[in-house]
Amino acid sequence: MNEDEAREWIRTRYDVSRETRLAQFAEILADAAARQNLVAPSTLDQLWSRHIVDSAQLLDHVGKPSGLWLDIGSGAGLPGLVLAILRDDPVELVEPRKLRTAFLEEASATLGLTNVTIRTAKVERTTGKAAIVTARAVASLDTLFRIAAHRTDASTIWVLPKGRSAQSEVEDARLFWQGSFHVEPSVTAPDSLIVVAKEVRPR
Repeated sequence: MNEDEAREWIRTRYDVSRETRLAQFAEILADAAARQNLVAPSTLDQLWSRHIVDSAQLLDHVGKPSGLWLDIGSGAGLPGLVLAILRDDPVELVEPRKLRTAFLEEASATLGLTNVTIRTAKVERTTGKAAIVTARAVASLDTLFRIAAHRTDASTIWVLPKGRSAQSEVEDARLFWQGSFHVEPSVTAPDSLIVVAKEVRPR
């Protein structure tokens, strides 16, 4: 997927106001990335395909559940701020690094997002049940389940972007966890995969 295709992908799914806000976020991210290492420099000319659509597509895997979306290790706001722009329900961004949360707070305020909560903490130290959990490039499935299981219940949907290792991570996680696990293709790159897990619980 190239940048024009990525913009069109957004345009066919969302109204102009949300697309405009995504464009504003892309500008904020590109500007801040010049001062701190928010995303790989090699991806700055592919922000829409590598980051915006890569984050937005997660919405396609959860249906239309209401409730809190928990984003672990939000970093540059990917996928958390993108999701907050595209949905009206609450989104909680959990990020332990203060420089990152300072960026997230500034970006959220600039974008006028009222559905975002930002926490400077490890997810293990947070509380409250989430309807959906996501984490992008944070840890293995097994580790994610261990550190965030207390934030979930039987109805929680986990939507976890992964690379080529997705299937092997699912197999490793099945040694300790049971539930429904599906591996879905990413729309942005052929070697990227998304793990969708439901009813996750320890064996």
